[in-house]
Amino acid sequence: MIVNEVKIEKMIYLIRGLKVMLDEELASLYEVETKVFNQAIKRNMKRFPRDFMFQLTANEYESLRSQFVTSKKQGRGGRRYLPYVFTEQGVAMLTSILNSDTAIEVNISIMRSFVKLRRVLASDQTLADKIHDLEKGTTKLFRIVFERLDTLEAELPTLPKKRKKIGLN
Repeated sequence: MIVNEVKIEKMIYLIRGLKVMLDEELASLYEVETKVFNQAIKRNMKRFPRDFMFQLTANEYESLRSQFVTSKKQGRGGRRYLPYVFTEQGVAMLTSILNSDTAIEVNISIMRSFVKLRRVLASDQTLADKIHDLEKGTTKLFRIVFERLDTLEAELPTLPKKRKKIGLN
């Protein structure tokens, strides 16, 4: 099974300032049910401190649900519990409890996606710094231009109010 890294990148969300992945999306990548996935996690909770994995609050989950279509809260199917999310370290730790060829392949693809995302964010910061420097330089240039225009305007002779006008009346 070859995992599409672009697909994985779309599964990475920014919550509490951390890049995380949802338990149900990880479960689908590992080709197991979310319930089975979470049972394996709960049997190995010592491996997942709060900076590796945490459960979303109701507000966080509602905010996330508004970004994509999910099943109904009540009625046919849906979640009974708030989802867990996994940071990059948490995803790496999954390899130790999900030991199959699929899990290894999926983890490699996920790690590559996190690295790629980190590179993009770093280049964005570099680009932001360059834009900021450019704006500072542009501001200085505009200030010089406006100062010169003010000087030129002050040097222009003023025309008398009563003068012979040229053109049609």
